[in-house]
Amino acid sequence: MNWVAKIPHDLSCFLFVTLLSLLIGLEQRKHHTGDADQAQFGSVFGTDRTFTLIGIFGFILYIISPENLLAFLAGGFCITLFLAIYYYHKIKIRKNLGITTIVIALITYCLAPLIYLQPLWMSLLIGVSVLILTEVKEDLFNFSQKFGRYEFLTLAKFIILAGIVLPLLPHDPVSKNFNISPYQLWLTIVAVSGISYLSYLIKKFIFPNSGILLTALLGGMYSSTATTIILARESKEGGRAEQITAGIVSATGMMYVRLFILAVMFNMKIAWKLLPGFFALVITTVPLAWYFWQQGHNTAESPKECLQKHKNPLEIKTAVIFGFLFAFFGVITQVVVQAYGKSGMNLLSFIVGVTDIDPYILNLFQGGIATISAANIAKATLIATASNNLIKMVYAICLGSRTLKKKVIAGFSILIGLSFLIIFIFY
Repeated sequence: MNWVAKIPHDLSCFLFVTLLSLLIGLEQRKHHTGDADQAQFGSVFGTDRTFTLIGIFGFILYIISPENLLAFLAGGFCITLFLAIYYYHKIKIRKNLGITTIVIALITYCLAPLIYLQPLWMSLLIGVSVLILTEVKEDLFNFSQKFGRYEFLTLAKFIILAGIVLPLLPHDPVSKNFNISPYQLWLTIVAVSGISYLSYLIKKFIFPNSGILLTALLGGMYSSTATTIILARESKEGGRAEQITAGIVSATGMMYVRLFILAVMFNMKIAWKLLPGFFALVITTVPLAWYFWQQGHNTAESPKECLQKHKNPLEIKTAVIFGFLFAFFGVITQVVVQAYGKSGMNLLSFIVGVTDIDPYILNLFQGGIATISAANIAKATLIATASNNLIKMVYAICLGSRTLKKKVIAGFSILIGLSFLIIFIFY
């Protein structure tokens, strides 16, 4: 490959400019082939030859005076003026306001300084991006149709939470007695909201018409408790108890996956301690869900989307409540541990299980109690999840149909019993 190094730099830059310009022009030809509107107008602005010549024109004017760019800027002004005249007639004759082809022509004109001044990968990335964005016009339009009224507002909220507020918060603990900093507190909100938001996006845009089982799996990444409540109510509206039980068990399995991901994000020592227990529990939910699903496989699944009532997880009110609970459980946990030690924390874990366990568990994951070992935190986490499964079973019994009750009792009893067996063996 020594001959490649001997190629003059200007020649190689010229070849890259010509090649990228030609590819863009070919894509434009393909994009406008068969366009009746273009045919009525007379001709498209330009395709392969035109865009290639625009790229070469920009290359010539750039290398004439690369120091002051006067020739390149003058050529850019002429190209822009010509494109403005074309655009004026395009609007006047075709009543078409589209400006994509004009913007692509200006990008093509700028390829020469881009290739000279930036790494090759940057030039290729921009060229490929132009090709892709032009080609996926219809796909982008169809995708945009799926966006609701507040989707971009929700995305903006998440960017504010993760990209603006989080970096500005101090890392120092608020006091010597409370070993949690504002940064850690907000980071927990961002982490939980991020996982919930991801499951929300997958459900809405990738699997909008998913059935009970897939909907339950995605809902479990958001909130297994909320999923259990919604599915239990669905059983009273004609949903099959077997399929709904399989969905509830699957959502509970995803609860363990979500908590393990959070443990990996905040404390790998705790994650390793949780791995055997969580792995056994997740593996157990698979045959359980399959068993209940097979019992009802002869009946068609209700097409109704069971989790449609889920609110987007990025409501500011929800984030504030979560932060308050995180701070509250942080204080309570420290008081209980100082007064009653590990046994007090285990009892507190069982009590907390009847509420939202994420703020409490994340406080433990972030080292809210420095004197408690990773093994004891893992034990407390398993106790809290077992207690949470108990309250979910109560919800399903109270809100579900008569045929659902026996099945969820059986499913949750196995998971709760296995949780305490794992605690006894491993912790």
